[in-house]
Amino acid sequence: SDSLHIGVLVSVLSLITYCLIRDRHRVRDLSGKHIFITSCDTGLGNSLAKWLDKRGFPVIAACITERGRQDLRSCCSPSLKTVNLNLADSSSIAKAVLFVTEETVGKGLFGLVNNAEGTTPMAPTDWLGIEDFHSVLEVGLIGLIEITLKLLPLLKKAEGRIVNLVNAKGLVALAGGGYSLSKWGMEAFSDILRIEIQHFGVKVSIIEHSFFKTGVISSDIIERDLLRLWNRLTPEIRDAYGEKYFVEYIKAQRLSVRRLCDSDLSKVVKCMEHALIAKYPRARYGVGWDAKFFWLFLSYAPTCLSDTLLCMFFPTPAASGRSIPRILINI
Repeated sequence: SDSLHIGVLVSVLSLITYCLIRDRHRVRDLSGKHIFITSCDTGLGNSLAKWLDKRGFPVIAACITERGRQDLRSCCSPSLKTVNLNLADSSSIAKAVLFVTEETVGKGLFGLVNNAEGTTPMAPTDWLGIEDFHSVLEVGLIGLIEITLKLLPLLKKAEGRIVNLVNAKGLVALAGGGYSLSKWGMEAFSDILRIEIQHFGVKVSIIEHSFFKTGVISSDIIERDLLRLWNRLTPEIRDAYGEKYFVEYIKAQRLSVRRLCDSDLSKVVKCMEHALIAKYPRARYGVGWDAKFFWLFLSYAPTCLSDTLLCMFFPTPAASGRSIPRILINI
């Protein structure tokens, strides 16, 4: 019995040691390996573009605004190139792909980082119209899939890497709207693509990160959108929820941004860099204590437990006859 326990312990320790050593191996020759990053105006894409540029990578940063392109070029080396990209527009995607093809001629594309900034609208589902889902899914899911498909020939040529950013809403759906749908969709797309494309030497990684403070995740933006949606509701739906629900729902969103959002973007950036330059990148990277433990646990927990926790956090409509949860009082 003791020898069995010792054997199991040695096996586990050997496996951990092997994984740690394997994790430290890097791709040897990184010169001339182009990295293309989407949504670099602000936030994680912007931070990664600057990080990789300082390390000598030829970076192609896609921005949706001209100001975003100018700001990025002003603080980076001349080797960093920028291109306009609207992920909701197929013609814009085609132009960006052509630009990348010309920049990487003869070499192929070593790295594609799929990052789509934007969170709103997030609100109770019956506050939304189909156009609200389209506005998020066309960018955060369909647009990212389209540009990935069009860049696959270049990625195959370089035997490159695809890194897809998926936050905690890819593990647990917290609010209505297309954002969680887009993240769940990217999880599925990444898993299928990783299995199929590995035969061509292309590796796919998912970065499952917690909530971070970026230019698009702020209470002001979320509250502005909630107010717009509330004002357009029919009287019947507004009465069913009640003014108190609206006030408490905004408080819940404000609390989540204040308590859950981390300001240290380097945690995610370092994982993205590892996925790009490690010889054996992981299929998944968990970034942030809540993504690694709380949200992952909640995604596997019994539905009754996760539902209870979310019901404690969010208010209940007036028509339900239930009171506002105590967790929201005096926030």
